[in-house]
Order: sequence, then C-alpha cells, then structure tokens
Amino acid sequence: MRITFLGTGTSMGVPAIGCTCGTCQSEDVRDKRLRSSVWLTWDGFHVVIDAGPDFRLQALTYRIPRLDVILLTHAHADHVFGLDDVRGFNFAQGEAIPVLASQETLHRLHTMFTYMFQPDPYDAASRPCLRPFAVEGPFCLHGLEVIPIPAVHGSVLSLGYRIGPMAYLTDLKTLLRHESSDLTGLEVLILGVLRKRPHPTHLSVAEALDLLERIRPRTAYFTHISHEMKHDVTSRELPSNVHLAWDGLVIEVDHEPWRCPRRS
Repeated sequence: MRITFLGTGTSMGVPAIGCTCGTCQSEDVRDKRLRSSVWLTWDGFHVVIDAGPDFRLQALTYRIPRLDVILLTHAHADHVFGLDDVRGFNFAQGEAIPVLASQETLHRLHTMFTYMFQPDPYDAASRPCLRPFAVEGPFCLHGLEVIPIPAVHGSVLSLGYRIGPMAYLTDLKTLLRHESSDLTGLEVLILGVLRKRPHPTHLSVAEALDLLERIRPRTAYFTHISHEMKHDVTSRELPSNVHLAWDGLVIEVDHEPWRCPRRS
C-alpha cells in the first residue's frame, strides 16, 4: 500500500491568510500545508480520504490517475468542498464515483450540495456523478477490511478508517468506543493533531501522545497541523516513532497479510 499525503493543514491551510508568524513565512516546504487529505493505492486501486477545497490542485500536483472510491470523515468544508472537482474523474472514467461516509455526513452533503443529487439530465455535465453509500460497520474494499472508527469532533460525528495495516483518524477530540480491538497491531497511524495548546474539538500534542501510548502503533504521523507548529522545531520534540507529516510525503506499508478472507 502506498500512502501519499495530499495535504496536512487545518481548515485555513498554512500559510494562513493575513498571518505573518514564523511558520507562515517559513521557506521550509514542509510548512506549506494544503487542507488535509490522503491518497491510498494498492493493487491498482485508488482511494482518497476527504476532498477539501484544494482537491483539484492536489489531484493535478500528485497526478492521481483515477479514483475508485472516496471515503469521507465528516462534512466540514475543509473536507468536502472539493467534491465538485470529482467531475474530471467522472469524465475520464465514464462512471459514477462511490462516496462512503456516515449517514449523518451523507445527510449533510445532500443539504450542502443539493444540485449534486437532484436528477436533471440537462445539467449532468456540470455536476459530479457520485454514488453515496452509508458506512454502518466494517466492510471489505478491494481485498482489505475497512473498519470505521467513530469519534467526537465538536457537535458532529467524525469517522476514522482502519484499512488493513493503517488507520486514518483526523478531526477528533475523543473516540466513541474503546479503541483497543479496532486499532491494535497498526503499522501506521495517521492522526489529526492541531497544535500544542488544548483545543475544544481537536487533539493537542499531549492528548495525541497519550492516545498513542494506549494504541501503540509501530509508527505515527500527525496531520491537520496548524501554523502554531513549525515543522523543524516540533519534529525535534516528538518521540522517535512519531512524525509530523508534510504535503507530498509518501510512505509504503505491506498490505498483503491484511487481506480479507476469501469466501468459499
């Protein structure tokens, strides 16, 4: 499995508009953060988790060749406002793109993007063609088991996803259920960590490290990072197996041992 970080920033991105802090003015490319999203590919299958306002730029920059499935964590703007740009994949592939999310998130999408889901043959070319599916429990996706990980993010439900050897959990304050059975034995955990100071709806660095002590993945990467954390400074303060991710970072992990059992 190949994991590409399309973006690692918060809802405002980094640099933030109007800010002159050291991170926003940094010349380190690792401090340039588009809105958070990852692209996963294995066995020729391509999955994107979240499609925020920077999705078009991300898809072009990293040359995503096709899109088989979109997984959504929740319906905040920085995670879904790029869905309209899925049209390019519709045209290239000649098919609808499945979008998987919680029932709550799908309901919000229908409210936010009414035009996407109304049948109208006259504007079919001007809107994306999406096939929504509600995530209600574990499922198999191109040979790998996907386990939804529900979490509290302010007033909304945010879904993380464990996919074989890796898990992606962003925009959360607390997990909704005990994580030991769903998150044990991870090779890679990608975790949304906003800043060092406490925040009412996001994990701080201290809270994230406490969670990692309980889950104990082999390697962890922080994403959804604000401009309050400069890459080089913060990286030196983290444990050896915990890293700040950056836009364009690529990691690979063996997915073969994690395949779904074949049905007889």
